[in-house]
Amino acid sequence: MSDRTPASELDTAPEEVKLAVDLIFLLESHQIEPSVALAALEIVKMDLEAKLT
Repeated sequence: MSDRTPASELDTAPEEVKLAVDLIFLLESHQIEPSVALAALEIVKMDLEAKLT
C-alpha cells in the first residue's frame, strides 16, 4: 500500500484555477466586501493587461 494520497482535483488543476482558489480564500478570510474586491480586481486586470502590451 502506498503512503501517498491521490492527488486532489485542485492539485491537478490549471495554474489559473489554483490562483483563483487562493484569491477567493484570501478575500473571504479577510472579509473583503465583494464590491471592494471586484473594484480591486479591475485595477489588477488593467495593470496586468498593460504589462502584456
